[in-house]
This record gives sequence, C-alpha cells and structure tokens, in this order.
Amino acid sequence: MRRYLPLFIGYFTVMALSNAIVPVLPAYSPDASAHGLIYAGYFLGAFLVTLPAGILTDRYGRLPFVRLGLLISLASGLFLTVTSDPVPVITARFVEGVGAGLFVAAAMAMVNADPGHVRLSGWLMASQNAGLVTGLALAGWLAAYLGTPPAGIALFTLLLAVPAVASLLVREPAATAAPAGITGREIFHIARHHRWLWYSTIIIGITGVVTALYPKHSGAGSGELGTWMAMMGIATIIAVIASARMAPEPVTAIRWGAILMAGGIVLLFFSPAGFLVIGAVAGVVIISQMAFLAGTTGNQGTVMGLYSAFAYLGMALLPAAAGFCADGLGFPAAFLTAALAAISVAATIGLCSCVTAGRDAEILPARENKQ
Repeated sequence: MRRYLPLFIGYFTVMALSNAIVPVLPAYSPDASAHGLIYAGYFLGAFLVTLPAGILTDRYGRLPFVRLGLLISLASGLFLTVTSDPVPVITARFVEGVGAGLFVAAAMAMVNADPGHVRLSGWLMASQNAGLVTGLALAGWLAAYLGTPPAGIALFTLLLAVPAVASLLVREPAATAAPAGITGREIFHIARHHRWLWYSTIIIGITGVVTALYPKHSGAGSGELGTWMAMMGIATIIAVIASARMAPEPVTAIRWGAILMAGGIVLLFFSPAGFLVIGAVAGVVIISQMAFLAGTTGNQGTVMGLYSAFAYLGMALLPAAAGFCADGLGFPAAFLTAALAAISVAATIGLCSCVTAGRDAEILPARENKQ
C-alpha cells in the first residue's frame, strides 16, 4: 500500500489542479464561450492521449508515463499561474489535459494490474474525487480571501512537485510490470469485445451533465451550488471505498447503478438531494467497471486507456449536448433524456461478455495464433 502513496497523492493533486481554474474562470474572460473552451480544452487533451498512452505503457512500462504526466501537469500549472490571456490559457489547459491523460492511463493500468486491484482502485478513485472537490472549494476560497484568482492554481502546482519528485524514487512492483506489448488487431478485438462496457461510461458523463444543467435550472446561489456539488463528490468518495471493500459482481452492480442513476436524475429535477444519489451511484459504477476490466487481459494499459478515453469523451460531449437540449426543448426534456440514457445502460450492459482472467485468447486471437 505504501509504495502506491506517491500515485495516490499525484492523482489527488492532478485532479485538484484540473478543477482549480473553474471557480475563477471569469478572471480569464467575461465570455461564456471562452469559459467553455478553457474547460473543454483539458478534456480534449486528456481524451486524445489516454489510449495511445495506455498502449505505450503496455510496451514500455507504467512509471515512465506516470513521471512524464506529472512533469507536463507541473509545467502547465506554472504557466497558468502567470498568464491570463484566453488563448494561451486554452492552450495550457489542453497541455494540462495531455499530462493528466498520460498520468491517468499509466496510474490506472498500474493499479488494475496489481492482485489487490479492487482495494487499490477504491483508494485511487477516492483520491481522484477528493482532489476534484478540494480543488474546486479551496481555489474559490483562496481567490476570494487573497484577491488573486490563480492562487489555487499556484498552490496545487507547488503541491504537485511532491509526487513528481517522489515518483523518481519508487520502482514499479513486479506484479504490475508491463507485458510484451500488443498488436493493432488485438486492440481492435478488445475494443469490440467490450463495446457495451465502454457504452456504460455514459454514467460517468451524466455526472457532468447534471453539473452543467442544475445551476441554471435551479437558480440557486453559488454557495449553495458549491455545497451540493461538493456533497456529490463526497458521496462518490464514500461509495468507491465501500464498493472496493464489498466487491459486488460488476455487471449486476452496473445494471442496478444505472437504474438508480436514472432515479437520481429525476430526483435532482425536484431536489438537490439527487446529487447525493448520483454521486454515490457513480462511485459504485466506476469501481465495478474497473473490477470488470481487471479480470479481462494482462494488457491493462490498453484496456484502461480505452476506458479513460471513452470516459473523457463522455465528459466532453454529453454536458454540451445536454445544454443544447435544454436550450431547444427545455430542462424537463434535458433531464428526461439523461435519465433515459442511464436506463439504456441498464438495458445493454448484460450484452457485455464477462471474460475472466486467464481467458485472454478469447479476446486476443491474434496473440494466441502466434504461440
């Protein structure tokens, strides 16, 4: 457990840095369109790099990409503390996303390849959500208290130096060492074989949908909104730790989680308490998805790269689509569409083949034919 501490601290800090700019977006531009580009630039960078990074970690190892991702995130954070012009900021956010994508793909592959992956993934996801909540809350408070918008960004950039240095002093456990590599045909088979699992990442995207829809739908003040969104993150933290200990059967947990997510969306339309349901369900589903993938193939870099890519794509596209739906058809239609999307996951996840460890040949026929 102790050898993974730099990984968990790095995950916490990378996520905190990614969210530290959100409360101070008006300081970089008065235009909502610029805010959207600054926010989306990060997810675009992460989306584009996670799959290539995952494939490369299967060939060259996990730690080099953990270190590179932390270094790029550190550099982009330093740049964001000294500039406020929208165009360089958008570029820096894209680069920050690239660094995060490299780090996330390698970190998730490293954890999921360990025999104790269920417990470790719980702590990893708890670190992620704790970082997101802390970055949002602390950056907003520091900006208001100090009168310096990038104060939170500067703080988390400095803190990021700790895991960046610590990662140079650790060695990758033998249990998580990368396999020999993977061919293009094998990647295609993995992508096709688990297509319904990738589709289930809609559940992750829905958390972004409700975060984007609720402020205007409710008309609530920023203080109340911040509190409820932080509570959603805390509910996710509790759920991922509990799920990691309980280890529910993945497909069943994802199916029921999707049904409960739909109920949480309907509840949120009437009450902010829906955030608690949505946060908790997202935590259970994420751990179940990772547990499912851990038992499929030794190429965890590629598998987790695919998973991260689809998750980031959902976070980038679904909130934007929901916003267009709300503008054109109204908020009831937008919330209903999100609930139906969750139900569609419950209806299709059973089509996902439950391949267990030791049956790689069913997914990777090309490799089997070589042996």
